[in-house]
Amino acid sequence: MTSRVLVDIREEVTCPICLELLTEPLSIDCGHSFCQACITENSEKSGRHQEQESSCPVCQTRYHPRSLRPNRHLANIAERLREVVLGPGEQPRVVLCAYHGEKLQLFCKEDGKLICWLCERSQEHHGHHTFLMAEVAPEYQEMFQESLKKLKKEEEEAERLKAAIREKRASWKNQMEPERHRIQKEFNQLRSILDKEEQRELRKLEEKERKGLSILEKAEGEVIRQSQSLRELISDLEFRCQGSTVDLLQDVNDLTQRSEFWALRKPQVLPTKLRSAFRAPDLKKMLQVFRELTDVQSYWGEIRGC
Repeated sequence: MTSRVLVDIREEVTCPICLELLTEPLSIDCGHSFCQACITENSEKSGRHQEQESSCPVCQTRYHPRSLRPNRHLANIAERLREVVLGPGEQPRVVLCAYHGEKLQLFCKEDGKLICWLCERSQEHHGHHTFLMAEVAPEYQEMFQESLKKLKKEEEEAERLKAAIREKRASWKNQMEPERHRIQKEFNQLRSILDKEEQRELRKLEEKERKGLSILEKAEGEVIRQSQSLRELISDLEFRCQGSTVDLLQDVNDLTQRSEFWALRKPQVLPTKLRSAFRAPDLKKMLQVFRELTDVQSYWGEIRGC
């Protein structure tokens, strides 16, 4: 039996009140079925008597408590499914309220938490909107699925951005060597008098290289960090969506905000092409200036000797 089939069958034999497999199920004329203890407790909490009508917790259809009838077919299916999922003799896991010890059956919209019926009546949740877990689970399931779609697109964009940065980084490094050779070639022609200038320009170029690579490395590191954060958020959402309803709804506000407001922050400015401002001095002009200075010195020397 595939997991998808098991999930479909389990939904059919799950009590809408306690969200566990049906135990001694009772059915209403509207077609909904509940655990005997759950529907009885629901009627008692509503202040109903055996002679008064009650409302179906799912569709609000009116019914007489006396009209509840056992559903042996669902009971047999639930029992067989319980043995398949839990094993013979095993009991389903019941999540209890840490404050009151009651089943967590309700969801508080304002606090984004699962609560029990006593929590609902406490001052802490007074005036809050509370619902059965089964009523709000589809809403959050759909919300998280949409968040997953958006975040996975962001993850794809992050991967493309990382690849682009690495390509630019390689291009930046590749541009350094030709420029280095060009500078060295020109300075070799003037080595005797321009050695210091050559070294100065090379240091400037290396500083440009260092700064450019530093910017790209920081940008890549930031994208990698965001990718890791994104993978963790996606993993958390997938765990929520694939797990139980309790896992899906427990403390959802923080996860909801993180999902809604997460956006990839792209680097603003990245170096792409080296701008070379260096030009080797014109040797002919230098020699011409040198000759002119020499001629002037010779001229004044001749005058003084007269």
